[in-house]
Amino acid sequence: MTGKPTYVRWRIFVILSLASFTAYVLRGNLSIAAPEMIADLQLSEIQWSWVLAAFTTGYTIFQFPGGVLGDRMGPRKAVTLLCIFWTLLTIVTAAVPGTDVASATLVIGSLVTVRFLVGMFQAPIFPIINAAICRWFPPGGWAFPCGLNNASLTLGIAVSAPVLAWLIAAYGWRISFWIIAPLGMLVAGLWWWYGRDFPAEHAASNPAEVALINANRPETVVTTTYPPGWVRVLKDRNILLLTLSYAFSNFVFYSAFSWWFYYLVEVRAFDSSTAGYATSSQWIAGAAGGALGGWFCDHLCRKVGLCWGSRWPIIIGQVVVATAIVIGAYHGNAVVAVACLALAFFAQQLTEGAYWNSSIAIGNQLAGAAGGVLNTGGNAMGILNAVLVAWFAQVLGWPFAIASGAIFALIAGALLLFVRADQPVKLD
Repeated sequence: MTGKPTYVRWRIFVILSLASFTAYVLRGNLSIAAPEMIADLQLSEIQWSWVLAAFTTGYTIFQFPGGVLGDRMGPRKAVTLLCIFWTLLTIVTAAVPGTDVASATLVIGSLVTVRFLVGMFQAPIFPIINAAICRWFPPGGWAFPCGLNNASLTLGIAVSAPVLAWLIAAYGWRISFWIIAPLGMLVAGLWWWYGRDFPAEHAASNPAEVALINANRPETVVTTTYPPGWVRVLKDRNILLLTLSYAFSNFVFYSAFSWWFYYLVEVRAFDSSTAGYATSSQWIAGAAGGALGGWFCDHLCRKVGLCWGSRWPIIIGQVVVATAIVIGAYHGNAVVAVACLALAFFAQQLTEGAYWNSSIAIGNQLAGAAGGVLNTGGNAMGILNAVLVAWFAQVLGWPFAIASGAIFALIAGALLLFVRADQPVKLD
């Protein structure tokens, strides 16, 4: 074999990251448009919470089924179809009737239905990207693209939010949705044109790159015996422990996502503008953590093996999270508090690449299903977080409510001691 390996895998990764970015733009549009939509559609905050809950419900339920579908259909078809549905559902959302032509029940029912469907068709994207990274990157090189993909999402939130806010202010929420909707179709067309399910199927990927990707790869076993592979994923001890650890880790993510801005304004007495900059610094720190953690995990996997190479970034990250979040919650200086919370989020995101790397390694040819189980647990924790943080704040005060993430982080790190990423799901 002659010649250097081509870099088609990284072009594939760029398009997948663009799909991830588009997913966040077309799912997060309601968060940015919330004030205008609530006023325009004459909804109460309680009614609006039903709309938000509809997305979370659909998104959580269809993580695993979406991952299984991606494994069977292949990333090329699956990602293309998802992107098309995102565009269609964004257009449908913009066409939801107002109370001037429909009853409040019909308006709320329409929004709840559409947002459930948005969650349903958004859910499979990350498990499917998991499967694509497994197929397109060599063992020992999965965590870095997983971490970079997560970094692109956090940066995407920071970039897209002000742009969408400007569009809504200039043109209204309905027209703004119509403007951003074609993003899904553009990504679908680009992915269908360039994406392939396997490196050997891509005309631009030379034999050296294919050999690099497949080197030291666990043998793929096709089986028709009972139970089917996806059932074995659900019953696999390592996947279940990994998912439980990821769920505990995501308690801190959802605290940051849902509560830290509110905490800075209402408890630390920041004005909204300053709190916005502080929150932006948190997401930038998270992006850096995601990229660095993925590189660190791959480096360790090559040095000390898959088992401990996947464990150390998570264990180290969770200890840093626990320490920083406690200091941030209780320190009297608000600037120190913001810095510590940013550090905590950096460390939490440092673990992302290792978690997804572990799910790929354990899932092997069923990496999509394994990623679906992982992300089901991670997002289910978001529901528990919403209830617990509010209850902690009311009963024990806001410092404890924020610092409680330390308990979850330490449990997440401890659980990783029992996960063997070097033991793939057995299919024979």
